[in-house]
Amino acid sequence: MRLKRGISVAQLVKEMSASGVLGAGKLGQAASLVARMFKDPDYTVFLALAGPLVPGGLRNIIAQLIEMGYVDVVVTTGANMVHDLIEALGYKHKIGTFRAEDEQLKREKIGRIGDIYIEQQAFKELERWLYDLLEELPEELRRRISPSDLLWEIGRRIDDRNSILAVAAKKNVPIICPGLPDSIVGFQLWMYGQDKTLILNPLGDLNKVVNEVYEAKKSGIIILGGGWPKHLALFANTFREGVDAAVQITMDRPEPGGLSGAPLEEAISWSKVKSRKNIVTVICDATIAFPIIVAAALDDA
Repeated sequence: MRLKRGISVAQLVKEMSASGVLGAGKLGQAASLVARMFKDPDYTVFLALAGPLVPGGLRNIIAQLIEMGYVDVVVTTGANMVHDLIEALGYKHKIGTFRAEDEQLKREKIGRIGDIYIEQQAFKELERWLYDLLEELPEELRRRISPSDLLWEIGRRIDDRNSILAVAAKKNVPIICPGLPDSIVGFQLWMYGQDKTLILNPLGDLNKVVNEVYEAKKSGIIILGGGWPKHLALFANTFREGVDAAVQITMDRPEPGGLSGAPLEEAISWSKVKSRKNIVTVICDATIAFPIIVAAALDDA
């Protein structure tokens, strides 16, 4: 690989791709495949998000990709949408340390995610804001609402151009959140439902995501992390014999047999991925690899 003064991200990734080996080669291949998905209008692009990606700094990038029309469906954990909401309400994630005194943080009412800090007051404000929003919704709607429809109602009430939920609502990009109950918002929804009418219909989201699969001329997926979002997005694509292209960024290992570390090649046996031809797994922290891959892909898209 050759470097020069003023080299762009795209040029650097081309050098890495030309090396063709190890992590650099994989990162270059991933950028090329993502650019192909972005450039081809026939692709329906699924973005699966797991892990602290919004607190970790990817919020604006994800919102930008939705705004630019490069992402058609988002499948995510509830936690990422919680932290998107917190930012939209004016609270900020702050730089902390892995060597924190957690008992001291507890006394100061600060929650820690790795080396990321967030004040607990943010969640109290979120609870008040969400209660008021639910009160605005007609009771008939609250009797049977899918998580994605609820997130759409939330998104269209957010005045923040950097919010994933707000941009997705504006662009009519579905936010599929199968694990919404397993989040702070989920527990707040449960508390609201103890006294008021609120029934979530998760099967409604399966209708939505499978419809996107059926309508896709080509299906591509970018997987950050693993877990529930990875499985749901890939399994939905079994209804078309698998995705045509897939990029996975993960730090998990395949040896325990868990889904998060499972190689994309394994997904072929389940008809989640069509073939080995257009798949790349990058072993890296997504907050490192994803911005580099996207920057290079946008230059080429």
